[in-house]
Amino acid sequence: MLSITSEELFNFFQKHSICESLTKPDVESLMNYLQEKEYSGGDTISDAGEVGEALGFITKGKVQFSTPDDPNNAVGKQGTGTLVGEMSFFDQKPRNLKMSACKKGASLLILTRPMYDRLKVQEPYIAVNILENAIVSLDHLVRDMGDDISALGHYVHGFGKR
Repeated sequence: MLSITSEELFNFFQKHSICESLTKPDVESLMNYLQEKEYSGGDTISDAGEVGEALGFITKGKVQFSTPDDPNNAVGKQGTGTLVGEMSFFDQKPRNLKMSACKKGASLLILTRPMYDRLKVQEPYIAVNILENAIVSLDHLVRDMGDDISALGHYVHGFGKR
């Protein structure tokens, strides 16, 4: 049982542009497939080298990502309203980065692989919405990386950041 109501989750999805086409009854159905997990600051959510068996929506707090060779230096952060874990979940390849809760902790709604597989059969419309959300999330990641690479190129070649 989740601590969030279907109305609260629906409003959360609308506020953060997550699966926006889901109706309130759709969100209520989706809740049957989700688990709520709380992480204290510094807790490992997923480790580098693991294959993703779940993806999650950050409902509170932030998570950070670090490399295995420098675990104390965050290379990125994601906050409330973000989908995380989708890349390894869908491509079933080992994770490159460790994900852990930031100092104040984080709350996530988790969708495990078995529950996603069930969702695809029982509620395909909802599963497609989650897949579309994952595609948009990965698109943002790739675009942000492109911007970072471009800025680095300008910096390295003496043009300065634009």
